[in-house]
Amino acid sequence: MNEAVQTSSTFTPRVFSGIQPSGGLTLGNYLGAMKRFVDMQEAGPHETVFCMVDLHAITVWQDPAKLQRATRELCAGFIAAGIDPKKSILFNQSAVAEHTQLAWIFNCVARMGWMQRMTQWKDKAGKNQQNASLGLLAYPALMAADILVYHATHVPVGEDQKQHLELTRDVAIKFNHDYDVDFFPVTEPVIEGAATRVMSLRDGSKKMSKSDPSDASRINMTDDADTIAKKIRKAKTDPEGLPSEAKGLEDRPEARNLVNIYAGLSEQSVEQVLADVGGKQFSEFKPMLSELAVEKLAPISTEMARLMQDQAEIDKILALGAGQAREIAAPILKKTYEIVGMVGA
Repeated sequence: MNEAVQTSSTFTPRVFSGIQPSGGLTLGNYLGAMKRFVDMQEAGPHETVFCMVDLHAITVWQDPAKLQRATRELCAGFIAAGIDPKKSILFNQSAVAEHTQLAWIFNCVARMGWMQRMTQWKDKAGKNQQNASLGLLAYPALMAADILVYHATHVPVGEDQKQHLELTRDVAIKFNHDYDVDFFPVTEPVIEGAATRVMSLRDGSKKMSKSDPSDASRINMTDDADTIAKKIRKAKTDPEGLPSEAKGLEDRPEARNLVNIYAGLSEQSVEQVLADVGGKQFSEFKPMLSELAVEKLAPISTEMARLMQDQAEIDKILALGAGQAREIAAPILKKTYEIVGMVGA
C-alpha cells in the first residue's frame, strides 16, 4: 500500500451531507437535516462539509431558472438555519468537478444489481423504468462519490437515505478490496433525533414533501406566522387525547408526527414532551405547537428573505466554499486515479 494513503484509523473526522435544491424548503428539511447539520457544526470535533446537490436534482427534469433560484434559496436556508460559512464548507455540487470524476470510477465499481435494488429507484422509476434517466439509476454511485471524495467519516441522513449510504459503504469496501488498499473510509450513518422523518400534516403515513400537491400538507420555511398557525390548527389528528408514554402513540401516525415535531423543535425527547402534555386534547396541544413553531421558524424565514435580496453575496459564499471543497477533494481524487492506474494522475 502507498505510504501516502491514509488508513482507516487515521482518517480526519469529517461530516458530509447535502440537500437537493429541487423546490422550496420545508419543516422536514429543517428538522430532518439542517438543524442536525448545525448541531454537528457546533459540536465538533468533526470538520463539516455541506452541499446543495444540484447534480442529483437533474436526475429528473428541472426548469433551469427555477433550479438556479432554488440552489441560492437553499444556500440562504442553510445560513439562516445556522450554518456558518466560516465554520463549515458550504457549496453547490456542480461547482466541484471531482464529484463527477470520482462517480465514474464508482460506476465501474458498483454493480447493476445494487442499483436496481434501491427502493428510491423502484419508487421514482416505477413501471416506466425504460424511460427513466440513466442518472436516476446511477444516483447512488454519485452519492457515494459525494461522500467519499472528502473521505467523510460520518453522514447525517434520514431513514429514506439509509439504503443509499449502505451502498456507499459497499462501494468503499469493494474498491478497497479490489485494489488491495485501505483508502476509502467505511462511512458511518448518523440517524438520530425525534424528527428525523417528518410526516405530512394531512397524512401521517406519508413523508412531508415539497412535491405534495397540497400545500396544507407541509410547513414551508418561507411561511409566515399566520400560515404556520393555520396549517397546524388544521393538521389531521385523531379524537383521543395525548398519552403520557411513547407507547401510546403506536398506531396513531398523526399524533406521533405532531409530538415528534414538537420534540424536534423544543430539543426534547418524545418521552419528555409526553411527560408534560400527556392527557391534553389536541385543542390544547396544537396552540402550544403553533407558538413553538412560529418562535423557531419565523426568524429563519425572515433571514432567508433578507439573504435572497443579495444573490451576488450568496454566489460569493458558494464560490468560496467550492474552492475549499476542492482543496480536500482534488488530492483524494488524484490518489484514487493513481490507485486505479490512470497515467498522468
